[in-house]
Amino acid sequence: MPITFYGYPQCGTCRKAKQWLDARGIAYEAVNLVTDPPDKETLRALIEKSGLPVRKFFNTSGQRYRELGLKEKLPSMTDEEMLELLASDGKLIKRPIVTDGERVTVGFDEATFARVWGTGA
Repeated sequence: MPITFYGYPQCGTCRKAKQWLDARGIAYEAVNLVTDPPDKETLRALIEKSGLPVRKFFNTSGQRYRELGLKEKLPSMTDEEMLELLASDGKLIKRPIVTDGERVTVGFDEATFARVWGTGA
């Protein structure tokens, strides 16, 4: 299955992740998280396949996260409420999210990318 790369063009981490994939000839379809965020059901599937808790999908260093005071609010929110919030604003989503429909990585860590997406070159 083709790889989908959910990112944000102005994000430095996303650019590094794309460079890593490009250098290894790994093709992907880029989706802009801000203009075309995944819907709630897509997010639910990504979260389930990742094996990570919903809170790991929040961009905790983002401006919107701080503006909304989510550090204080998330602990008392249900997974469903967090999912609604993520689906409502792509800037709240940690990036990049890379998936082939089975495997999912969140953020960019070179060792994780090498393990999950292949060492290539």
